[in-house]
Amino acid sequence: MTNKVHFTEGEQPASQIGAALEHLQQTIEARRSAGEESYTYRLLSGSPDTVLKKLMEEAGEVALAVKDVEAADAAERDAHIDHMRYEAGDVIYHLMVVLARYGVSLEEMAAEMNTRMTEDAIALRGGVALLDQEHIKRGK
Repeated sequence: MTNKVHFTEGEQPASQIGAALEHLQQTIEARRSAGEESYTYRLLSGSPDTVLKKLMEEAGEVALAVKDVEAADAAERDAHIDHMRYEAGDVIYHLMVVLARYGVSLEEMAAEMNTRMTEDAIALRGGVALLDQEHIKRGK
């Protein structure tokens, strides 16, 4: 697999995805008071249907982009993968806006994902965040 990533000069965070998501979360939170000129503000404060519609639209665009990757010949494949990655970024942004709108932090989301790990996987990673049992309601 070809490496498609390069790094800027300077100290790198332990987790690139963690740092990117933390920065995005901070930006989304900062937009809570930005006013109507901010797209993120409008998604956070407007009708929930608006952000949910965008999330579903972007997820559909990822699915269509995947179909394009599958149908592409070797010469077109990288361009379609680039488009899929771009659309996936839109899904992540809109999902994070939904999570922020309802007060779900990145730490809670990480704990949710860690809760799905096996005991062995948790032991291999060392200390992980897990959801407290009292906060697991599953729609109840």
